[in-house]
Amino acid sequence: MPKAVSPISSNDRDRLIGYQMPAEWAPHLATYIVWPHNLETWPGKFDPIPSVFAKMAAAIAHFEPLRVLVNDTLDAQEIAALIIDAPGPFGGTARMERIEFISVPTNDSWIRDHGPIFLNQVGGHAPQIALDFRFNSWGEKYGAFDLDDVVPRRLGERYGFDVIEPGIVLEGGSIEVNGVGSLLTTESCLLNRNRNPHLTRTEVEEYLQAYFGVTQVLWLGDGIAGDDTDGHIDDLARFTSPDTIVTVVEEDPADANYAVLRDNLARLRAMRDPSGRPFKIETLPMPPALSYDGTRLPASYANFYVTNHGVIMPSFDCPQDTIASATLARLFPGRQVVMVPSTDLVWGLGAIHCLTQQHPAS
Repeated sequence: MPKAVSPISSNDRDRLIGYQMPAEWAPHLATYIVWPHNLETWPGKFDPIPSVFAKMAAAIAHFEPLRVLVNDTLDAQEIAALIIDAPGPFGGTARMERIEFISVPTNDSWIRDHGPIFLNQVGGHAPQIALDFRFNSWGEKYGAFDLDDVVPRRLGERYGFDVIEPGIVLEGGSIEVNGVGSLLTTESCLLNRNRNPHLTRTEVEEYLQAYFGVTQVLWLGDGIAGDDTDGHIDDLARFTSPDTIVTVVEEDPADANYAVLRDNLARLRAMRDPSGRPFKIETLPMPPALSYDGTRLPASYANFYVTNHGVIMPSFDCPQDTIASATLARLFPGRQVVMVPSTDLVWGLGAIHCLTQQHPAS
């Protein structure tokens, strides 16, 4: 029987030998965000969004350099004033010297999904590589995405890092790594026919292993209600250390998320690392169901972002905020947990992690 032909080019395989995507808690060179400008992302509710971004930006810049993509650098002075005046623990003390405004046109702000994903050579000193996967607006659900799709190239040209194009559709929010060989994802997203209908499950795994430098792919099932990405992992389960995964659970059996999250929890508890050891499974609560204009929103505490010395967490003005904050503080000792009010933000169908992309130190 003839041997199956690998879908990965031999050139890419050779170039990626020894490379791996670092875990999010590894040291960062900087964080990227895209300043909000698309009114259709938050229809009828855009006005409060810049102030939420300002608080998020001030929090990130407190911990590490921040690179803000703007469509017009003439807006930078106005944006800087918003960040300086941002409410919260860093209002009036924003580290503006750490913030750089970059003129890079975009269609929207979800840079987790269309931005570069960085790889480092493990134990070596070869140049850093960024992956530029195809972006198709989560299965061509929305308007134009041509500007977003070339963001990795534009940033590579500006900062001088190498860029590889794997040639398949993949969003950064659909994958989660622990930096030592394991990758989490979901069947509902990466096996969806609106992404790469020509690929089998086995071929998808081969791409993930080749390009992210992992040895195992761990599959969860479906995403939470209201998630227009078809089930991104960053609303469901996240690594907090090489051997620990935190996942969201819903306690109300009548809620649309109850069965889905119970199934994912059972899968996580059955998973083993490459050495055959079970992962430690921690849980986060879900906030009360949020809806706007009749639409269920994908509010989740799993959509947090880890910075060099902090964790930026979405909050939803409910008692569960305190539980989630305490849990993340325990799971990330030595990092300050900062809550960013996200009830308005999630009307855009995403939150903190969706709006950020880390550039790890090389």
